[in-house]
Amino acid sequence: MKSIFQPALPPRKSDAHKGSFGSVAIIGGDTGMVGAALLAARAALLSGAGRVYAAMLSSQAPSVDIYQPEIMLRSPDALTKLAQLNCVIIGPGLGQSKEAIELLEFWLAQNVPMLLDADALNLIAAHPRLGAITKNRHADTVITPHPGEAARLLTTNGESIQQQRVESALKLAKSLHVTCVLKGAGSVCAHHDGNWFMNTTGNAGLASGGTGDVLSGIVGGLMAQGLKGFDAAKLGVYVHGAAADSLVAQGIGPVGMTASEVAKEARNIINQLNQNDANESCT
Repeated sequence: MKSIFQPALPPRKSDAHKGSFGSVAIIGGDTGMVGAALLAARAALLSGAGRVYAAMLSSQAPSVDIYQPEIMLRSPDALTKLAQLNCVIIGPGLGQSKEAIELLEFWLAQNVPMLLDADALNLIAAHPRLGAITKNRHADTVITPHPGEAARLLTTNGESIQQQRVESALKLAKSLHVTCVLKGAGSVCAHHDGNWFMNTTGNAGLASGGTGDVLSGIVGGLMAQGLKGFDAAKLGVYVHGAAADSLVAQGIGPVGMTASEVAKEARNIINQLNQNDANESCT
């Protein structure tokens, strides 16, 4: 399967600068959920995005990520004034407050590629007008629901989603005019045009808190670098799962594998894919 993703990303020229690799913003992190936004932001950075911003709703959010100070933390209001964003990830730890609804509605109306996860999806399920705005967006949109979130979006139950994973992903993609990544064992990437892909990497170590936030960061980081949503989704789920497989091969997990470890190993997988492609180009 690895050959499908080569080249994983456009070659990095020697005279490139951070602006060459896009800017991505993560919006979320309400009280008690700041870590979700930070994990997504760190994963976007480690996946190669040139600039990474994060805006959190919690009044207790830090002013700097001491473990990854390269991430530029902004207030949600300040983030709306940035002109150079190439992708917005909204949802990790977002919560369902009035402010969260207003932020989601604002960003859905912007002509910027977007990834919707977690509470952004729960809000869309709960407020039909947000679903209508999502469906009518012109910019590339990716959603990354787990079965429970998918069930809420399709007004069904998780068991039904699991019994018809491909069909459910395709239905969601078409109904919202998006690329849908239905997470789980054998994540399904479905495009609204009817194309779909089932991922085969990954293991039970990914069944831990924060790994979904890392996946969002990886896919959003790839979108910021210029990949179309469907391509970024396919590559992102492959890299995410391959990182978990690599960690297990090193004796790290599956028991006790953490989302932070997956994010760091994802960087290695992306670089390996790029290196393999560069070597093949020279032969």
